[in-house]
Amino acid sequence: MLSRSARPVIDMRSRPAFLHKFFGSTPSTPEYEVVRWLNKRVGSRDIDHFARARDPKGFVAEMDAAGITSAVMVARSVPGVRVSNDDLAAVAKTAPDRLLAVASVDPIELGVKEAVAEATRAVKELGHKGINVDAGFYAEPLKSNDERLMPLYEACQTLGIPAFVMSGPTTPNLEFNDPFAVETVAKTFPKLKIVCCHGFYPRVADIITIAFRNENIFVSPDMYTFAPGGGLYVEAANGFMKDQFLFGSSYPFRPMKQGVEDFQALGLSDEAYAAATYQNAQRIFGVTVDA
Repeated sequence: MLSRSARPVIDMRSRPAFLHKFFGSTPSTPEYEVVRWLNKRVGSRDIDHFARARDPKGFVAEMDAAGITSAVMVARSVPGVRVSNDDLAAVAKTAPDRLLAVASVDPIELGVKEAVAEATRAVKELGHKGINVDAGFYAEPLKSNDERLMPLYEACQTLGIPAFVMSGPTTPNLEFNDPFAVETVAKTFPKLKIVCCHGFYPRVADIITIAFRNENIFVSPDMYTFAPGGGLYVEAANGFMKDQFLFGSSYPFRPMKQGVEDFQALGLSDEAYAAATYQNAQRIFGVTVDA
């Protein structure tokens, strides 16, 4: 069996810092300091690491240094953080064998019909590999099973692409960080692969229970894998959740290389580690990657 360092690694949550001030593109701004602050809060040993990669070439160089084969770039389209799907697709095209783009749409801003149209355009015309739903972060916060989001999930299922559902402790109103809501989506669209970004932390036991009941739910706690209580994700991944657990660095809010190193030390079995770092992602996207 290949050593862990010799296997592919697919990073399921990574955003180039240069995409937006929110990700740390602009020094001497409040947003830049927030990126540094969050890095400190989640245990980054180098809180200024994100300042190194100022363009796509530098971003891929960070991936190389970390041993990351492919990065899934999940941007955003919420008030205050608008990254156009065209701009993200342009970054992906600079290294199409390494970078996968996931489109974002805001049904509150665009309206449901236009949001579905933009999601479809992003996939069919721009080459995006999934659709990101920031339910609790829109101008009107939504739970992930809100009826206005259902046409987006239906479009994802029809297009054969995964839906990425944003969750976690940075949700402005924690009432909307509800793992039970995503079960409605999973049961309504049983052929849809649903990636739960940030793993609905801190409601770890709840999302593990939902994953137990729904095999089309994938848990991607990324930086919160290493937060207090994150050991439950690992315990589940060493058991029934092996085929539903995913690695994500959360770059730029945590260093890529540290993310890989910390993930290697979690105590995952060899089978569970291989599944989380590339095999599950390959199934989600229907691709095969080599280290």
